Amino acid sequence: MTSKKRGLSLEEKRKGMMEIFYEKKDFFQLKELEKIAPKEKGIVQGTVKDVIQSLVDDGMVDTDKIGTSIYFWAFPSKAINAKKQKLVQLENSSQQLKKLRVDVEAKLAEKKVGQQDDDTKDELLKKLKEAQVQNAELKRSLKEYQELDPDELEKLKAESQVSLEAVNRWTDNIFAVKSWCKSKFYMEDNQLNKAFGIPEELDYL
Repeated sequence: MTSKKRGLSLEEKRKGMMEIFYEKKDFFQLKELEKIAPKEKGIVQGTVKDVIQSLVDDGMVDTDKIGTSIYFWAFPSKAINAKKQKLVQLENSSQQLKKLRVDVEAKLAEKKVGQQDDDTKDELLKKLKEAQVQNAELKRSLKEYQELDPDELEKLKAESQVSLEAVNRWTDNIFAVKSWCKSKFYMEDNQLNKAFGIPEELDYL
């Protein structure tokens, strides 16, 4: 019995399409890519248009109408610049997380010397949830860029090390806040995760 060949995932198709642009360093019409992609990268012809559109939407592929024809192109230099911009965004996110951490730590310090009211409790737990969402988004972004451009992975890792360390410190703070909330509100760990949308697999990067 022969096994059925697994089709390419969307990210594999996107990566293959970017390789076509980088390897050929040329401009293409959609009909040209629909011929090249299946033959050279195994991308099903019927999905080529959607794959290209997703890359255009993400700013990885440029497009323009010349006369009556629409052309697509992408060069490695654009990808490098895009990664530099993404690194800046990640660093900005890291700074925001640092500020959020300071705010939460200040609230925790206040509660050590005073009686917590319901408004303060809600605000603290809201900040906890916001931090978790931002942390998960940052992890997703790093994973996406790792899958799309393996050759640049080591460089990106080195450049974003400061941001990653900051996020890991914040992740540690999330665990600390969870522990504090459990002791103050008498909530089980799984109840706290479910109530505030914290995934069970939340961990350090």
